[in-house]
Amino acid sequence: MLVSQGVDAAMAGVLGLMIGSFLNVVIYRLPKMLERQWAAECASLADGDAAAAPAVEPFNLMVPHSRCQQCGHVIRWYENVPVLSYLALRGRCSSCKASIGLRYPVVELLTGALFAWCVWRMPGQYGALAWCAFAAALLALALIDWDTTLLPDDITLPLLWGGLLASIAGFTGVPLAHAVWGAVAGYVSLWAIYWLFKLTTGKEGMGYGDFKLFAAFGAWFGWQALVPIILMASVIGVVVGLALKFSSGLREGGYVPFGPFLAAAGFTAMIFGPDAILRAVGL
Repeated sequence: MLVSQGVDAAMAGVLGLMIGSFLNVVIYRLPKMLERQWAAECASLADGDAAAAPAVEPFNLMVPHSRCQQCGHVIRWYENVPVLSYLALRGRCSSCKASIGLRYPVVELLTGALFAWCVWRMPGQYGALAWCAFAAALLALALIDWDTTLLPDDITLPLLWGGLLASIAGFTGVPLAHAVWGAVAGYVSLWAIYWLFKLTTGKEGMGYGDFKLFAAFGAWFGWQALVPIILMASVIGVVVGLALKFSSGLREGGYVPFGPFLAAAGFTAMIFGPDAILRAVGL
């Protein structure tokens, strides 16, 4: 039994490496796709005619082929094998020898480890796949938000609905009523904090994407998990924020996106359970 489970986990890990390679594409391209979409909409509104918007080359998750950002070298299939290609190329473009970011293999390895863990620990084949999808979406959201301060609806909303469907299917162990109220409470609670902060200070402390991500956590973990998750996210945020401040790593304006800390708390809840978070913070 353990041998079979180990084989399944290993196969899931290999699948996770491949999905991680795709996540690197999503993390880089999805924000740019949204920016292009917004620019086209603004141009069409300004001109009063959608047909007047300038034509641009297709740019989505499939086309064009991945290229070196320095020299434009088209990455061949054998240069895109998860982790192995990075090691074989010694972290450099085969054409111009520009450095390839370490994030690429790290995302692949992390996705592989998460997939292997889900298959090893989560009950049921389909339930494990559901949690693999949760982990992949959450990892992509965390890195997109860190890079751009965006939490795209293209990922947050499917993640929310996926949690409700997973509850119906019995994959999460959360009753549907708890999942629905968790989604409602997750959104409304951060929405209320947002407006309280804005009315008090005149500033926006977070974005609407944070509301939707927290609502998704309510759907996946139930309303009871929301307090532990927000506590953990806040603690992680304070620690990282102070570290960046003292190391002069804060961006211009001194802001730090909250989504990555929510994601870290979500992973903590997935791996250790929401109750473990409360114990960790002494409650």
